[in-house]
Amino acid sequence: MTPLFKVRSLPPVTSLATALRKLRQIRQMLLGASLGAIALLLFLIAPAQATDLQVSPTNPRLGDTIAVVLRPTAPGLAAPTVTMDGTSYPVFPLGGDRYRALLPTTPLDRPGRKVIQVLGMGEPRNVAITLRDRSFPVQRIWVRGGGSGGTEYEFSRVNALKEIVSPEKYWRGPFARPAGGRVSAEYGVRRYYNGVFAENYYHRGVDYAGGQGSPVVAPAAGRVVLVGRVEDGFVLHGNSVGIDHGQGVTSIFIHLSRIDVREGDFVQSGQRIGAIGATGSATGPNLHWGLFVNGKSVDPVPWRNQGFE
Repeated sequence: MTPLFKVRSLPPVTSLATALRKLRQIRQMLLGASLGAIALLLFLIAPAQATDLQVSPTNPRLGDTIAVVLRPTAPGLAAPTVTMDGTSYPVFPLGGDRYRALLPTTPLDRPGRKVIQVLGMGEPRNVAITLRDRSFPVQRIWVRGGGSGGTEYEFSRVNALKEIVSPEKYWRGPFARPAGGRVSAEYGVRRYYNGVFAENYYHRGVDYAGGQGSPVVAPAAGRVVLVGRVEDGFVLHGNSVGIDHGQGVTSIFIHLSRIDVREGDFVQSGQRIGAIGATGSATGPNLHWGLFVNGKSVDPVPWRNQGFE
């Protein structure tokens, strides 16, 4: 008799195990191919992301100026905004659809992790950096002129200099040395004046020892916005010259024996602006050069060595 249906024999158990192993191998191959494709895509995208926001130096320390260079991801966007530690800093165009912000740090800042926030480049960006600590020496000095005292007039003029943020950029390349002679006091030094420790004080600049009357030159181009003299109330700073280098960067030169410029003059890098002296509160003939970025006193040395775009 012919059967109504045929019963096919089941494959042996070993054949099923082999098939399952092959399926797992195929699935692993597909998964590996997918991960490889994703890795390749990230590799291709990463260089483009790295070029639209650059922070330098990459390992800043106390006193450094941090430059943030931006390139918006889409044309026609407004200028980005840059914030660190709750303070927003001005952003200026560099050309080629790029922008730049300068973020000052000082010895009074807390070292450690900092977050730079950038808005206006499409998606908000948060960039974490580490601000390294730095050891500053301590000096004990005795000065003429009453130590750290000064007049309200000179403080108001100097504070006004620090706050200048003009849209033009006058400097180009690294700054020059403003005077010859050896460095007698570095940036950031903590001090005792006439035996009294100056709280919340750090040496806001670099001092150059030199002979009385030795020339002092502008380290970079800019406009003279401050001329202060002892007879006008500059009893602490002595005869002083302040230069606006543009975009929140200003210089001050104090203790001068003479002044060779007037307010409103435009000076070039290397142009003589005065001479070394010991006016104001000074230990002897020297030049103090202070550099301010967006209102804070920063270390001038990186501006001389590397410069900023």
